[in-house]
Amino acid sequence: MANHKSAIKRAKQSEVHRLHNKYFSKTTRNAVRLLRETTDKAVAAELFPKVTVMLDKLAKQNVIHSNKASNLKSSLALHVNSL
Repeated sequence: MANHKSAIKRAKQSEVHRLHNKYFSKTTRNAVRLLRETTDKAVAAELFPKVTVMLDKLAKQNVIHSNKASNLKSSLALHVNSL
């Protein structure tokens, strides 16, 4: 356990950030999964911009790597266009 006051505060902040990142990562993963499972072109076209924004936010906050976000967006775009 941390001994210094600043280390204790940092441990608390890290836990809060970890839970925050975990929530948004899981939400985004569920949205990506939902988009991949859709077979309706209209629904996919409606979901795609929302999922793209979610991935961009995660990449901006360094929760996921920017290349991973780009690769996911690219594969999802191919999926939506193939419907």
